[in-house]
Amino acid sequence: MAVQEARQGAHGGGCTCGGCPHGAREGHRRAVAAFLTKRDELAAGQGLPAAVAHSAGASRQWVSDELTQSARAVAERGRAEGEAWLRRLWTRTLGVVWGSFVVLLLVQALTAIGTGWTTARTAGLLAALVVGGLLTGAAYVHRERGGVLAPVIGEDNRLSTSRSVAASWVLLVVFALLVLAGQLAMASGDGRWDELIAGLEIGRAAGMMTVLAVVCGVAVLVRGVVGLRVLGRRLQKVPADRPRAADPLTDDAGRGSFADAQYVLISTVAVVFAAVRLARRPEQLPDLPWGLAVLVLVSAATYLAAKFSEGGRPVILSVVRAREAGDLDAPIRTGDDIEIRGAGFVPPGAGDADRLARMVVRIGAVHVHVPLVPVPGGFSNPADTTLTVPVPVDVEPGRVDVQVITAAGLETNRVTIDVTD
Repeated sequence: MAVQEARQGAHGGGCTCGGCPHGAREGHRRAVAAFLTKRDELAAGQGLPAAVAHSAGASRQWVSDELTQSARAVAERGRAEGEAWLRRLWTRTLGVVWGSFVVLLLVQALTAIGTGWTTARTAGLLAALVVGGLLTGAAYVHRERGGVLAPVIGEDNRLSTSRSVAASWVLLVVFALLVLAGQLAMASGDGRWDELIAGLEIGRAAGMMTVLAVVCGVAVLVRGVVGLRVLGRRLQKVPADRPRAADPLTDDAGRGSFADAQYVLISTVAVVFAAVRLARRPEQLPDLPWGLAVLVLVSAATYLAAKFSEGGRPVILSVVRAREAGDLDAPIRTGDDIEIRGAGFVPPGAGDADRLARMVVRIGAVHVHVPLVPVPGGFSNPADTTLTVPVPVDVEPGRVDVQVITAAGLETNRVTIDVTD
């Protein structure tokens, strides 16, 4: 009894370790709450040591270091919570798979009232049983990576739009083929056999086969394009802590994406249409009308074009001496703050403090970490278009190169400034 109580106390709802799903989630929640409290307190000027309070530069650096350490703890808790979430997700995906089988069984039973049970209904249930068994096996093999969802989770730990669309079409085609195979196995008479064989003719399913080939090709091509653009340092990709249901409809920053959303919605409509055609005529592959097939192809082309055009390297447009209101304009000297203006400094999905703290500015031969400047509800520095950093005293006066290195590891162009004594 004592051992059981101790175990419950160690891994109950208040556990903060990463050894159990509830503990990882609670630990992450507490770390986030502590970080937000500290950020808002420091933004209000509370908690500053007396030793650094007299110096604006020293206090800013101390605040930035404190927030960076706290943000790292939040990031570690977030990764642990994400891994635990994926481990427990695989059982939920199995619930969806077999719940769908039960729904199909009920629909088959209800629609058979008055019309009678047919071999096509039996073949459909057997096909669903086989597909469910295959998905269950795949889910068990990938139980550490989200079960059934593992094949559609990208390298950035997000649900991939192209893979999700391709997977839906592959599942539909596999199910349709198994339905036909089941009917062939139970067919009696040469006439019925010939009818089912004719249902496999490519002419009847040319539209759906074309769509299947295109969406699978898009999934492969998008993975290659994104990978090459990242390796070629033309695209910034920041991994997510865990996949989210909205990933196929949004960009890496969680904002709605037109290209992704229209591809998912149009493909979903087409898949539903093909499934209804299969239910109405189970003796042949779904004959997707060419009008709907062309609509899916145009949607896929739009999505692919968006993937080719997205992203870009961060760029510095100008570097000026930062000054408070009322200060006189003056040359840049060591110890002064400089304001770097440009675009693309914060990669999509890198708005949390842990990744913001990884940004570095190279001034001459010195690497300067961009300080975190908290404000209520967020940070005023760094921002996607401006960065403020001090010129270190180790920089030699003269013409000095300035370059930003983002959290994704991409480097901007170099801009030369003059530093005076």
